[in-house]
Amino acid sequence: MLKIDSVKVSYGAIHAVKGVSLEVREGEVVTIIGANGAGKSSLLKSIAGLQAVSSGRISVGGRDCTQLPPHLRLGLGIALSPEGRGVFPDQTVRENLLLGAYSRKQSAATTGEAIEREFDRFPRLRERQNQLSGTLSGGEQQMLAISRALMSQPRLLLLDEPSLGLAPLVIRDIFIAIRKLRDEGLTILLVEQMAKQALAVADRAYVLEVGTITLEGSGRELLNDPKVKAAYLGSH
Repeated sequence: MLKIDSVKVSYGAIHAVKGVSLEVREGEVVTIIGANGAGKSSLLKSIAGLQAVSSGRISVGGRDCTQLPPHLRLGLGIALSPEGRGVFPDQTVRENLLLGAYSRKQSAATTGEAIEREFDRFPRLRERQNQLSGTLSGGEQQMLAISRALMSQPRLLLLDEPSLGLAPLVIRDIFIAIRKLRDEGLTILLVEQMAKQALAVADRAYVLEVGTITLEGSGRELLNDPKVKAAYLGSH
């Protein structure tokens, strides 16, 4: 589904991503863990087309999309739920979801059915559907950001720090939703600092440190790796 070859991302003299190569197969959940500043968000933005790469190649479904603008990547089935949620605060929950479906150019009835699926996924959004998104709690905004991305019916969902700043019970609900999406067969690339939860849901995982992949394996292997435990799981 996704193949990244030797991708580099730079901001002037700062090299955020230093020749990363990885792949995500269809139907997998692949997790990238790493500390703040490791280059995780920069990598996801480069996949979505929001950040240009300095060099390297990004392909989706066998198609080179390295130079494609974001809206054409969305057309290929890439959707990003960004770090910090990025909801439209002066639009209602329902309006945010409608904007998520804009690229589909589908009938109002089909869009309405998609909205109902998201309301079933996150019932809180149904309760808040006519509320301005800027007045939602952090957890509700995160649910909305994920659902808005899903409204484009992606083949590949990029999730950037979905647990950031949320209460433990909300984090639990977010990861339950990720597991259900995995069970539905959606391909997911997950960037997450909550390493234990992220590795538990992952088929495979990568550790990104200072812009470089330093370790890879199955989610279970990395959960049990002494170096990962010491650095990211709070145990030795």
